[in-house]
Amino acid sequence: MTKFHPAPEQLSEFAQGALASVESLMISAHCDMCARCQQVVAQQTVLQAEHALMDTQDDPATKTHDFQDDSKLDSMLESITQLPRATPSKTSRSGSRKIIELDGRVFTIPRTLRKYVPFMGNWSSLVGKLWQAPVDVGVSGVANFIYIGQGGSIPEHTHRGTEYTLVINGEFSDGLNHYRKGDFIKMNESDIHAPYSDDISGCLIFSILDQPLHFTAGIARLLNPFSHLFFRY
Repeated sequence: MTKFHPAPEQLSEFAQGALASVESLMISAHCDMCARCQQVVAQQTVLQAEHALMDTQDDPATKTHDFQDDSKLDSMLESITQLPRATPSKTSRSGSRKIIELDGRVFTIPRTLRKYVPFMGNWSSLVGKLWQAPVDVGVSGVANFIYIGQGGSIPEHTHRGTEYTLVINGEFSDGLNHYRKGDFIKMNESDIHAPYSDDISGCLIFSILDQPLHFTAGIARLLNPFSHLFFRY
């Protein structure tokens, strides 16, 4: 069950289209996996449409328009809420745009991320039962699918900037919380954590960094001068 969600103000700004592209992308992918946040965004969208119509109603320049009839306003809002959902783009027969594979494992990814599968690089093995595949999502920052195998871990680190993470499959912990499929996680300079997974099937996450990690414990600290190469594109 999804436990970690974007803050209410983030969802409101997402519905307004007021977020930066990276944050908007991650929240959109989370909403693909979270019915609760889908509903919140839908409600916010309707409320904002209603406010926009009311603003238009109060604008002297639009007084000649017939927006003052409450029944017409209700009818318009009803039509907005009943619009059909967008149909996902067609995929190849193999469904390659809906899934990614690693060492015989097949993962279904959120609809928002499917269009980026053709821009995904090859998987590469890192230390600690970690696998990484870079993704060009066309926004600033470094995006990767990261797979943490059972018993695998990412060395303890903090962040020089912001790290967005979405759990695609499986579970992991980081010394701060335990995360499951669909969880949305935002970390910054004040957060120190060490992600690891005990899940028998491992854990697949999607992550975007706007600055390199800064390792804070053990021998991994020796990697800091080269941290721009860690999880690189």
